[in-house]
Amino acid sequence: MAIELDNSFTVPVPPGQAWDVLLDVERIAPCMPGASVTSVEGDEIEGQVKVKLGPLSLTYKGTAKFTDKDQASHTISIEATGKETRGSGTASATVQAKLTPGDSAGQTLVSIHTSLNVTGKPAQFGRSLLPEVSGKLIQQFATNLEAMINADSAAAEGTATPEAAGDAGTDEAGAGAVQEPASSTQAAPAAAKAAAPAVKQEESLNAFKFVVVPILKRLIPVAAAGAAIAVVFRRLRRKKS
Repeated sequence: MAIELDNSFTVPVPPGQAWDVLLDVERIAPCMPGASVTSVEGDEIEGQVKVKLGPLSLTYKGTAKFTDKDQASHTISIEATGKETRGSGTASATVQAKLTPGDSAGQTLVSIHTSLNVTGKPAQFGRSLLPEVSGKLIQQFATNLEAMINADSAAAEGTATPEAAGDAGTDEAGAGAVQEPASSTQAAPAAAKAAAPAVKQEESLNAFKFVVVPILKRLIPVAAAGAAIAVVFRRLRRKKS
């Protein structure tokens, strides 16, 4: 089944910095639920994606390759292919992304167009659900990416502050004065903050919340409307009888 998908998300840094962040594939891979990178050689990436739908678990292994990286226009093109490790299902995609300044200063809007072709069990989701699934997945990725960037910024500020304080202390004490090192109790919180994981990696993409929940949201109003119509119909029959 072939389908065209359009998604977008915002990165809380300017386009120049967002460009460097998004090209660091190994660094941002944990932001995508169920995704992991096994190797990176130049513009080629090998990895896998784990998908879970109730008792059903699928693992796709494949490769992705940057076919175009234009830093001047901030555009990226990627071709990816994958295959189920325990099945015959396949997936292939051509992804085109463009980075533009966001609505607010210091932000970047990333617009993505994906040409996706899937076979096997995921194709049973249907054309109506795949756009919703991809949209939810991109939202989760953007949320995790923002958390990672904010954690990196906080860690950088934490390491820069002691250095600035040390310089100020040296200037005030004058030449020849010896600055006492920061105590271990003061350094520990900053070190712990820097070492803390920015994003908690989800071992698999839980498609249940992306597929089943949207289906239920659609079915519940229909079921409620059907029940209301049935009640009205019964009352009309009673009045006629």
